Amino acid sequence: MSELSSPHGSWPSPISAGDVARDVHRMSFPSVVGDEIWWEEERPAEGGRSTVMRRDADGTVTELLRAPWSAGTRVHEYGGRSFLPVPRRDDKALTRMGIVFANAEDQRLYLLERDAAAPTPLTPEPDRPAALRYADPALSADGRQVLCVREEHTDGGVRRSVVTVPLSGRGAHDPSAVRELAAGADFYASPVVSPDGERLAYVRWNHPRMPWDGTELRIGRLDGAGLSREVTLKGGVDESVLSPTWVDADTLYLASDWPGFWNLYQAGVTGQAMALYPAEEEFHAPPGRLGHRSFAVLDSGRVVVLHGNADLTPSVYDPDTLELTPVTTEFTSWSQVDSDGHGVVAIAASATRPQCLVRLHPDSGRVEVLRESTDALPDPAYLPVPEHVTLPGRYGSPVHANVYRPSNPGVDADAPAPFVVWVHGGPVSHASHELDLAKAYFTSRGIGVVDVNYGGSTGYGRSYRKRVHKEWGVVDVEDAAAAARALVDRGLADPERLAIRGPSAGGFTALLSLTGDTFACGVSYFGVADLLGLVETTHDFESHFLDSLVGTLPGFVETYRERSPVNRIGEIDVPVLLLQGTDDRVVTPDQAFGMATALGKRGVPYALLEFEGEGHGFHAAASRERALEAELAFYARVFGFEADVAPLTLETEPPAPRSGPEEPEAAKDSGDLTAADGTEAAEGTGTAEGDEPPAATGGVPSPDGERGRGEEEGTP
Repeated sequence: MSELSSPHGSWPSPISAGDVARDVHRMSFPSVVGDEIWWEEERPAEGGRSTVMRRDADGTVTELLRAPWSAGTRVHEYGGRSFLPVPRRDDKALTRMGIVFANAEDQRLYLLERDAAAPTPLTPEPDRPAALRYADPALSADGRQVLCVREEHTDGGVRRSVVTVPLSGRGAHDPSAVRELAAGADFYASPVVSPDGERLAYVRWNHPRMPWDGTELRIGRLDGAGLSREVTLKGGVDESVLSPTWVDADTLYLASDWPGFWNLYQAGVTGQAMALYPAEEEFHAPPGRLGHRSFAVLDSGRVVVLHGNADLTPSVYDPDTLELTPVTTEFTSWSQVDSDGHGVVAIAASATRPQCLVRLHPDSGRVEVLRESTDALPDPAYLPVPEHVTLPGRYGSPVHANVYRPSNPGVDADAPAPFVVWVHGGPVSHASHELDLAKAYFTSRGIGVVDVNYGGSTGYGRSYRKRVHKEWGVVDVEDAAAAARALVDRGLADPERLAIRGPSAGGFTALLSLTGDTFACGVSYFGVADLLGLVETTHDFESHFLDSLVGTLPGFVETYRERSPVNRIGEIDVPVLLLQGTDDRVVTPDQAFGMATALGKRGVPYALLEFEGEGHGFHAAASRERALEAELAFYARVFGFEADVAPLTLETEPPAPRSGPEEPEAAKDSGDLTAADGTEAAEGTGTAEGDEPPAATGGVPSPDGERGRGEEEGTP
């Protein structure tokens, strides 16, 4: 097959949008106790429901939660770990593990005993739906209760605390049995009890900081009255401390970015903390969702730790020799380590291997694949291999990116290809090398992808993250354009066929990038169009995120207006595709509708596709399939090639007006594009998950920062 008979974009590909949408059952939060392993697993074909799976010693895999049960927490809106294996005793006094989990529908904690027909509630029913939420559970030293972060939604706002929940079930009928241990801060994470049961360690922080800005590690004494004699062990306004883990009754390991990167530290209950292995690389994933842990302490005293940049890989740290020994495996992207002191499990992937549940044997370095997230993959020849590049950005600042060239064994084409700049959500998140069939969907058809870790992304230290402070809408836009231009200069990309796309915060960057002259079109997946509108509708976790990304209000109100894409319609003359969930409570549907209205009033071609029942991040397989096919059809229309999907109609008139919330001012009057004031939320101040995103704050999550599981996805 020649290039002439099959132009870029029209290359025949065996990868369909349905393959991308339906075949991947993403896994998260593995736990191991002895020979048994548990994990959360998504069910896209069931509307995005999430279940809990167990693998027994003989390899038998059992699904523990059947529909309509679904594991998922909406604490901090992006959620995180929602289940925990817990020991139970049967009549023979044998330990049999059950699970505690947060139910996605009502957010209550439930206990599912081994082989029980149905779960039983552990926490009281709130006075309004999903008003009491629980996340990041940990077992008490005596095994009779779980500690977790609780989030209470009342008319007065949102309140969080660390609580204990008895496994007896008494708390389901007696709210006083759910005992509060720590309260007063805006946010909490990682409650863990010392092995002797005498101390509690946890992480807290307050508005306006986000957990990657500054947190405190607190410890206190546990007694009959609760928690006393609390002190701050490490952390502060400009230091992010994560994942305290007890080594013994008097010593913890933790991650801190005090030196500029999240490094591994040791801290005693008194005295100064000490860096274990100082290095200019990250030893922990960004704290977008509760319960993520990137290291595990073994009974031998050694530590299995993930480290690197945007992609983390495992090593074993020996505190006796101070040596860090890499574990060489085929997997390049690791996350979510767990251990019971002996066994080690994690989630791992590579550019050609899907996300897998693996068991790591630290002594031998052997990696055992226990389960893959998809049963069938296309021929590896159709899968693009990422090339990590560091490109020159503004004033010579480095821009990190992963380049995916078009790849198809049936086509030999050397001419510059159309390229799409992918902008991750967050914006404090990152793009990894993990296999993503959505990228292969495009590259196998002849469309290149460059995934940009713009200034503000995680994985490259605090100074790189802080590049986006007060510069969101500037640095990210410049870095995206710089990446595209660099590929043109290298002869890889066609300068006339450059596109940009992104989810949530990435959608904001994509829309704003269209005000320049680099891109021929843009795609926004539930992207932010109106910053002042976002301030009015975003949830509590992100309610001050824009303070650091843009500036505090009201002083920076003109900056908010100037950086809102809906107020820059006069500078956009290229086609736009807007993809939006109707139930999105992070970036509400009126943002995409206002953008479509403003574009239509100027006669700029656009398409607005709304997905019924979808929130911030599309969970249903049908929605994902439809969105991907629409995106390909959009590129075909703009770039002028024949695609193997139904054509997409572009509009040049505003959509019909809707009753309900008022449109943004910019959408009402295309003659005055700088008059947008904040608009009321279409859905009110609600809950969201996190995609992506944060996933996010100021309502800027990521559908796939680590593929969040709240009500929507995302990681900030």
